Amino acid sequence: MLFHPTRRATLALFGSLFLLAGGVQAQAGKLPNVRILATGGTIAGTGATSTTTVGYTAATVGVQALIQAVPELAKVANVTGEQVFQIASENMGNEHWLQLAKRVNQLLAQPDVDGIVITHGTDTLEETAYFLNLVVKSRKPVVLVGSMRPSTALSADGPINLYNAVQLAGNPAAAGKGVLVAMNDQIHTARDVTKANTTTADTFRAAELGMIGYIQSGKPYFYREPTRKHTVDTEFDVSKLASLPQVDVAYAYANVGAVAVNALVAAGAKGLVHAGVGNGSLPANTKPALVAARAKGVVIVRSSRVGQGIVARNGEANDDQLDFVAGDNLSPQKARILLMLALTKTGDTREIQRMFNTY
Repeated sequence: MLFHPTRRATLALFGSLFLLAGGVQAQAGKLPNVRILATGGTIAGTGATSTTTVGYTAATVGVQALIQAVPELAKVANVTGEQVFQIASENMGNEHWLQLAKRVNQLLAQPDVDGIVITHGTDTLEETAYFLNLVVKSRKPVVLVGSMRPSTALSADGPINLYNAVQLAGNPAAAGKGVLVAMNDQIHTARDVTKANTTTADTFRAAELGMIGYIQSGKPYFYREPTRKHTVDTEFDVSKLASLPQVDVAYAYANVGAVAVNALVAAGAKGLVHAGVGNGSLPANTKPALVAARAKGVVIVRSSRVGQGIVARNGEANDDQLDFVAGDNLSPQKARILLMLALTKTGDTREIQRMFNTY
């Protein structure tokens, strides 16, 4: 049977539209490419029994086993894994951070990588996240995830946390928001989140400023944006760094003296974060040691052990006169990270103060 020329043209048009629609659907249904970088931690831990939730051994399960334990991942992303290192996160060091950051930047520069998930122990997860938040040079999603129960425990939280993290890292909505932490169905920024409980599954919180979103049924829901500069908008570059300057934290408490400050300076500290009481107050027995350390060239940042609130410049101490830096609302452990990176650029306290006001 021969078709009329007009009818043939109409059918050809419908055929073209059908193929075009099919192509659009195929493109829309294309799975993102997500690389999982494993570093160890409880999410890769095992216990003696299914009820062992303390006293387990961290960092025993490899990345491929973690992926295979969540077969649902194959439905939401093209997942590949890589074991960067296998440690409990209390052993995380500067050398690990530099290695991890360089690998993350290498991978994100590849067009076939849409996002990265980093499995990590919870003890220092917030610190690794903030370090990467300052040095990653891509707007693609980077998501850190861990668990509070080992993989062998009843109701282990690792599998669902990993599933959510992969969904988040593969979602374009997560791009440009800096490094994120996905735990307990919540999304946190690297700068604001902290571990707030020793053992419970809801330990990661941003008590002062709050989380930025939820993950529900694998989909992220964002409610606010981070405003402090991060990732591609920072001035820090670790690509050629082989080490980081030594920066330590000196903790304040009632009846504290100068022993810790003097010891850290004698051990070679280039910077000190003073985790002061209240609004970063300087105890009378400690202040002279901090002043002497500054005179030797050690950069001093006033922080607070409180956990919330801004340490006001020229508030509890005359920072202008002392040539100290006010740590804004960063926790002492995160102030240490920013100070380390700042010292790779400058020793000028005015410039370092600008960085604390920016990041």
